[in-house]
Amino acid sequence: MGQATTKAKIVRAVEDRPEDATIEDAIERRLFLHKIEIGLRQTEEGKTVPLDEVEARLKRCRAKENRSKENT
Repeated sequence: MGQATTKAKIVRAVEDRPEDATIEDAIERRLFLHKIEIGLRQTEEGKTVPLDEVEARLKRCRAKENRSKENT
């Protein structure tokens, strides 16, 4: 089975939603799946960030948030 076209992916995202779902639900689902596809492709290409770097970035981000909260 080949790669699905963008149109086919969008149609499937709409068809997979419940009858009472909104178009926004289908768009959010398709966007979510698209982001997963991008992440998987990046992983295959070796474009990843080591866990220790992710943890360091989160630590810096949290520290910045805490400083911002202290100043308000």
